[in-house]
Amino acid sequence: MLVFNSEMHIVTLIFVILELVMFGIQLGYYLNKPTDKPRFLYLILLLLLLIYNITGGLFPDPDINCIPLSLQNIIAYGSGFLMASYFPFYFYKAFQLRLLRFHAIYGVPLFLILPYIVFFVIYYAFTRDMDKAIAFGLVIPFIYSIVILWAILRAIKFHVKESPDGFMATKTEVFAVYCAVLPWVFMTAFAYFHVTQWIEVLTTNLGFILITVIFIAHSVKRSRIQIEELKKLDVRIISEEVFETNINNYGFSTREIEVLRLIRQGYSKQEIGEKLFIATSTVSRHVQNIHDKADVSSRLELMRKLELESAS
Repeated sequence: MLVFNSEMHIVTLIFVILELVMFGIQLGYYLNKPTDKPRFLYLILLLLLLIYNITGGLFPDPDINCIPLSLQNIIAYGSGFLMASYFPFYFYKAFQLRLLRFHAIYGVPLFLILPYIVFFVIYYAFTRDMDKAIAFGLVIPFIYSIVILWAILRAIKFHVKESPDGFMATKTEVFAVYCAVLPWVFMTAFAYFHVTQWIEVLTTNLGFILITVIFIAHSVKRSRIQIEELKKLDVRIISEEVFETNINNYGFSTREIEVLRLIRQGYSKQEIGEKLFIATSTVSRHVQNIHDKADVSSRLELMRKLELESAS
């Protein structure tokens, strides 16, 4: 069923309204805490999804006289390509899946954006033959979408193995992230076979719902961990002098002390590597050496020992 005498299906409209409400709520949270990078990345994801649903729902429509039909097609397909192109970058940054770096920075421009520009912009602008643009322009993106699906799953498994205490530490979360990406692999098939709008929107938005659940669950989990850390540390303000005194009692190397100071400031292994210009794997080795020398098994235990030992 179409709405407002347009080409937009009622299912698309429902998702648009739902996502507008969620965007407003998440934007409010972000404005209250603008340092929350994962929420910022999620807001971009949500905004792109809104653009995809709105343009894909309204275009092409010959009754919209103010926008040429050819431009409507370019915009409609462009929003889908843009949404699909953001996924690798989103998972690379938001979930710190460093194995996706190539795809996020180089693979997407080469195998998604470039085919779109060549066939759906340049070729279609000259020929006005959308059927051939779809036939030629979706071959590489379809193959690459399968590659991306495999690459994300591989990156997730590696992340879980390397950081068992990290965000995606459970098999349930891994499966959920994998399922969230899966529907977007079928976008090229939907375009090729001209699948009905409501089926396409329902299928692709289900993946977004899974991502939303993961994001909210992660936010709750992160808040609980922070509360527990404050409780375990008795919310005591430990002086810099106590910490500096303790780190000199365990025979840490100069580099290990640099890593320790950054750990104390709350930086992740990847962020520490970027600040010290060393690989994340090197940071992991330093952290393991630090744990061995301090005789601890976790970051929380390490900080508690270094900050409270002399104060007790």
